[in-house]
Amino acid sequence: MQDVHSAQTDLTAHANAAGPDPAARLSAMAGALVGSEILKIAAEIRALMGQGVPVCNLTVGDFSPKQFPIPEVLQRAILRALERSETNYPAANGQLELRQAIQRFYERELGLRYPLDSFLVAGGARPVIYGLYRTVVDPGDTVIYPVPSWNNNHYVHMCGARGVPVVCGPETRFLPTGEALLSELPSARLVCLNSPLNPTGTAITADALRGICDAILAENRAREQRGQRPVYLMYDHIYWMLRFGDTKHVTPPGLRPEMARYTVFVDGISKAFAATGLRVGWAVGPVDIIKQMSAVLGHVGAWAPRPEQMATVELLGDQQAIHAYATGFLEGLDRRLELLHTGFQSLKKDGLQVDSIPPMGAIYLTVRINPFGRRTPAGAVLQTNEDVRKYMLTDAGIGIVPFQAFGVPGDEGWFRLSVGAVSEDEIKAALPRLARAMQALT
Repeated sequence: MQDVHSAQTDLTAHANAAGPDPAARLSAMAGALVGSEILKIAAEIRALMGQGVPVCNLTVGDFSPKQFPIPEVLQRAILRALERSETNYPAANGQLELRQAIQRFYERELGLRYPLDSFLVAGGARPVIYGLYRTVVDPGDTVIYPVPSWNNNHYVHMCGARGVPVVCGPETRFLPTGEALLSELPSARLVCLNSPLNPTGTAITADALRGICDAILAENRAREQRGQRPVYLMYDHIYWMLRFGDTKHVTPPGLRPEMARYTVFVDGISKAFAATGLRVGWAVGPVDIIKQMSAVLGHVGAWAPRPEQMATVELLGDQQAIHAYATGFLEGLDRRLELLHTGFQSLKKDGLQVDSIPPMGAIYLTVRINPFGRRTPAGAVLQTNEDVRKYMLTDAGIGIVPFQAFGVPGDEGWFRLSVGAVSEDEIKAALPRLARAMQALT
């Protein structure tokens, strides 16, 4: 029998041959799928840093383990799970022990008591979002989502839905109100909310959320009388444990219990415990929806790794460890956000064309850098957000993300700054560079 390794065939040319019509090799959905703007920016930053250029990278919605390691209880529990050989398939809807732990966690920390069948575990929050879209949204259905927001446009595209972005501005801290959604609500199948919000770091108020809930409930009562399908609310609160100052987190069922029939929560350990790479997320919602979401994700195989699931059981059950970790974690994030906010406000007082919105939650600061019409030392005129972004990177050594990456039309100078992967010293070093770059404009 011939050794399979004794002869090799070079397939490079064939593998790289897209043919005269590359689009014909793809589905219409995949061919029209837009890549991540943030990943493109990250590639530019890596190239500069590879050349030895100092860059304060405020683009990534992630955490540097050097700055923010995961809780020790979680790390030790993962190792113990591996030592117990917890390496086979997990239950398709999540390990029973973990679903029970999340059930207790929600009742203890949020005051929400759900039946066990309302909980579904997946490999991070992204599969949960995709699973919900696939479960309740048919091609042509309407999905309402505010902008700026993260990735809803891509999920709409993948499902063949009709996306209705509702543009929100600084007057509402870039969050929607019930009035803003009313005109499109009669045609909607899914409404998507995120609080605290990625990219702005702002949080919805009880009054605003109550208004949205009341509008959805009124719409669904009318639909029920007509025998029509209801509209659902996706409530992504993956950052709910990361709040600053007197910011309070509110939930739809907490304000209007009847909303439990129509709300699906998106949550997980990625943000609250700096555990983005461990891929443990979950959904909480109506039993019938959760059951079918489990079926959808079961066919995709989007399970969270078994060792990480078993470790999360220990983490969520250790209230003292959670609160101890959260104290230091929040202090570190708050210091970084306040450094940036204070720095921007100082530059604003000096007459420079910048501003910032006080941080409320998550790991983000919303800033405005709008020196439009000004000329750089190289002679270029800043006309768009992209012009400003590039100037900040090349002349100030600061990586930022324009709100266009989150669906916002137009160039008004709004950007997201993320602090999860930088040190306080990096921020302190970057602020003078920012000041010099702004002062150099003519």
